[in-house]
Amino acid sequence: MSHLLQPSIILLRDGTDTSQGTPQLLSNINACLAIVDVVRTTLGPMGMDKLIHDNKGSTISNDGATIVKLLDIEHPAAKCLVDIARSQDNEIGDGTTTVMVLAGEFMRVSKKFIEDGVHPQIIIRAFRKAQQLALQRLKEIAIPIAAENHRDMLIKCAGTALNSKLIGGIYKNFFAKMVVDAVLSLDEDLDIDYVGVKKVHGGSMDESFLVKGVAFKKTFSYAGFEQQPKKLVNPKIITLNIELELKAEKENASIKIDDPEQYQSIVEAEWKIIYDKLDNIVKSGANVVLSKLAIGDLATQYFADRKIFCAGRVPEDDLKRVAAATGAVMQTTVSDITPDVLGNCGLFEERQVGNERYNIFTECPETKTATIVIRGGGEQFVAESERSLHDAIMVVRRTVKNHQIIAGGGAIEMELSIFLREYSRTIKGKSQLIINAFAKALEVIPRQLSENAGFDSIDILNKLRQKHTTEEGRWWGVDVHNESITDTMKTHVWEPAMIKRNAIASATEAVCLILSIDETVKNPQSEKPDAQDAARARQMFGQQPRIKRM
Repeated sequence: MSHLLQPSIILLRDGTDTSQGTPQLLSNINACLAIVDVVRTTLGPMGMDKLIHDNKGSTISNDGATIVKLLDIEHPAAKCLVDIARSQDNEIGDGTTTVMVLAGEFMRVSKKFIEDGVHPQIIIRAFRKAQQLALQRLKEIAIPIAAENHRDMLIKCAGTALNSKLIGGIYKNFFAKMVVDAVLSLDEDLDIDYVGVKKVHGGSMDESFLVKGVAFKKTFSYAGFEQQPKKLVNPKIITLNIELELKAEKENASIKIDDPEQYQSIVEAEWKIIYDKLDNIVKSGANVVLSKLAIGDLATQYFADRKIFCAGRVPEDDLKRVAAATGAVMQTTVSDITPDVLGNCGLFEERQVGNERYNIFTECPETKTATIVIRGGGEQFVAESERSLHDAIMVVRRTVKNHQIIAGGGAIEMELSIFLREYSRTIKGKSQLIINAFAKALEVIPRQLSENAGFDSIDILNKLRQKHTTEEGRWWGVDVHNESITDTMKTHVWEPAMIKRNAIASATEAVCLILSIDETVKNPQSEKPDAQDAARARQMFGQQPRIKRM
């Protein structure tokens, strides 16, 4: 009986909550499924939108990454879905809802095996084998982009990305062409930071336009600005990172002088410095002066008298794109300006766009940038249009880099599902059942597309299963317009193979991560700094420790 009297060993602080075993694993899965159920209705061209209201305002979106970001999820396991959605958005741009729905369905089918007592590691091994087979099959059947129809195929891919967006209706082709032209204007790196998207409230969507160059909103200006030229042909452009204004003396500044004339010499020196800067700029031959810092009223009027346009406090990203388009080199001094640091373009003009005025540089000889100006009614609608265009730009960029496409509409998921079902019949053991369940889980994409469009998903899936057993039925998917199935390759529902490759890989890895967790430890007290930590911090920063007097 002596062993019963041994004291218990306490490893964790009071208040620490620990949960382990099958119940906590099922709890983590249920938390993830609750997140997936929120976003699953946004999938596809007939998906619904979500209105999310917080202290920053209201947001209307059907983008999976945007929704889970705004939900501010606290559950540690459910944050895995947030991570894979953000990863998909940053790496690919589209397919954020797809990756979450796939991950949720993989968890749903694995939940049944967990409840039946199957060890999580057996499920993980089978899932990773299924993932490997699916990605290999996807690589085999992906179609390379033909060089002669390169632009047309990119337009189709951009149109597919815009199908499920707010602007994917009658404006789909209008914006798809705009997006493709913007991406093709970039250099080999395809850095999308050089594709600017500007929002102007008011007007209709078809008033949006693409600038093959740079456009940015008119910056803060002084009175002399209106006397400056608003249109210049073949201007010389200089970009600066210096202030061109007289600086006021500091409040506590003091200068000791013996003679009042010395004060006048100090004032004249200040004026001489600013005038020397302005003279050097004029002598360089520049017609357009852009600065990251302020250009004061004196400089504004000085340039206006000499028919030179100037703009101060230009945003850094806009200056960066101006330099890329015109060949200008950023200057931190105006001494010894050489002609090779000046940029040039065919036409500069200030144009009225709605209630805003925009400075536009076009016909640039080294055009490696573009700007899309979006018009629209409501602020939320224009903001969602910007997010939609970002997704389409990323899709086109990925297509250009990888040169492989597949058919959408659930066709590729059905093809991979049939392939994995056939493979599962060639093996035995528990892996056969798990890989077969993985294959069935892939059908969630065409099923959800059908349900979101209001169709009978059982009827649609039965037709697709029958069609995909034949060789010519490889690219048949859901026809959301006619409540039937169709060859989505022929109907130009195309998307980059990289989207599905990344979605399947990310969803599988997220599920394997959740299944590998066998214990969750949460200690609310550890989130609060204790007295020793506070004293150590005060000592580190040179503060005297607090002494409690009795």
